[in-house]
Amino acid sequence: MPTWKDITTANPAHSENYAQRWKAFVAQGKDIDGEARLIDATVPRHARILDAGCGTGRVGGYLAQRGHEVIGTDLDPILIGHAKEDFPDGTWLVGDLSEDEIPARDIDVAVCAGNVMGFLDPAGRAPALGNILRALRPGGRLFVGFGAGRGWSFDDFLATAKEVGFAVQYCYESWDLQPFTQGSAFLVAQLARPASGQ
Repeated sequence: MPTWKDITTANPAHSENYAQRWKAFVAQGKDIDGEARLIDATVPRHARILDAGCGTGRVGGYLAQRGHEVIGTDLDPILIGHAKEDFPDGTWLVGDLSEDEIPARDIDVAVCAGNVMGFLDPAGRAPALGNILRALRPGGRLFVGFGAGRGWSFDDFLATAKEVGFAVQYCYESWDLQPFTQGSAFLVAQLARPASGQ
């Protein structure tokens, strides 16, 4: 599975095309906020939220508009530019989840939507999860979703998450919390940094 860097190196127009595709979905009236609605429902008002692999800010931007303190990171400066322009209430930073320490701590909830995990280089998977874990407060949660066939099996993902220190709380097959089954083609995992003393 190619990484995001591989894709954008091969096609320098990819990032802008990706951003315009999401804007077109909004113009067509498509619902693109399911992930963000779930996250909003799981936290109190004014929560500290990390949008890990934020892209154009569609998830974090929705949450920032509802009064949450949102920090978004993405390795693609073009997508971060769109996030800054479209959602000025958030903090949007260029950074590689696999290589760069996340410049935030005591995050209540992190979200990783849009198949971000499938674009990570295999060598960077555990480091990326470790960086997210360290940004969370004790007891803080990570919601991550990605599809099958993206180069990272669900079982291996969950095993890696446990290896870096996450507790696996729940698994679903969709952002509207349909039950995960043996044949599910999509995984939404709710992980947590163990609370202090656990």
